Amino acid sequence: KSPSSVHASHRDEFFTKLHYAQVKEPFYRQYVCGPLLGSGGFGSVFSGQRLSDGLEVAIKQVSNDRVGTWTRLVNEVDPVPMEILLLQRLTEFGGHRGVVRLLDWFRVKGRGFLLVLERPPHSQDLFDFITERGALPERLARRFLGQIVDTLLFVHAHGVLHRDIKDENVVVDTRTLDVKIIDFGSGALLKETPYSDFDGTRVYSPPEWILSGSYRAEPLTVWSLGVLLFDMVCGDVPFDSDEDIVRALPDFPARLSSGCRSLLRWCLCFEPQLRPSLQEILSHPWMGGGQEEEEEEQMSNTGDF
Repeated sequence: KSPSSVHASHRDEFFTKLHYAQVKEPFYRQYVCGPLLGSGGFGSVFSGQRLSDGLEVAIKQVSNDRVGTWTRLVNEVDPVPMEILLLQRLTEFGGHRGVVRLLDWFRVKGRGFLLVLERPPHSQDLFDFITERGALPERLARRFLGQIVDTLLFVHAHGVLHRDIKDENVVVDTRTLDVKIIDFGSGALLKETPYSDFDGTRVYSPPEWILSGSYRAEPLTVWSLGVLLFDMVCGDVPFDSDEDIVRALPDFPARLSSGCRSLLRWCLCFEPQLRPSLQEILSHPWMGGGQEEEEEEQMSNTGDF
């Protein structure tokens, strides 16, 4: 091609993209916003509906002053919240059943950003699920943990670190007992070197963050999973204060199986380098059941479970 034709091609491509950006229908012509579902440091989440087909969605509003990290997207002039980039990465190529899907996003004058997210039917966050039912049977906690770890392997494989794994950021389909991870607002791009910033939940943070303000990706994630597993099988998190976190000696109820206690101690090991990898969690004997199932049955028969 001649230089002039190449320039013309680039110009046409630029104006095509510019035209698309200009003609994209505004949010209020594509969706209707319903009642507030919840709010917190991350922003506010509303129920919503897509007008074209009636699809039920969740609409997350994030004000500019609540954005922890900004980044840039291809074809976008202005920066956007890191959460959008992370969710786009995880939604590409079909996504994963365990990650909430980003359907669309909008920059809205005076409102910051609106993220249109998948809203699974019959869903309840794991915090409310545990609050209503109390400590979960080990079989059910094992089922949830296995799904969460499998999802996090996908998340990490796509270069994303969630950084706020906790019961409030896991939603359960109460019919199928399938779970999804939500809220990547504290997330970051995955890297091998240590992180020196953390916007996650304090009682889920590891000792190395409390003591030195630094942590690595997988040991952080595994510690948070240990806290989450304890929360599921005991009905509450193991540590209430920084002193408890640094001590790293959770108090186990007698009714817990030896296998469950073993996995918890491994995940909640003070030394980050001694914690398991995500794959090693899945390979732990407790994740396969077996002897621990028999212990549960025995405790159940004696009325202790």
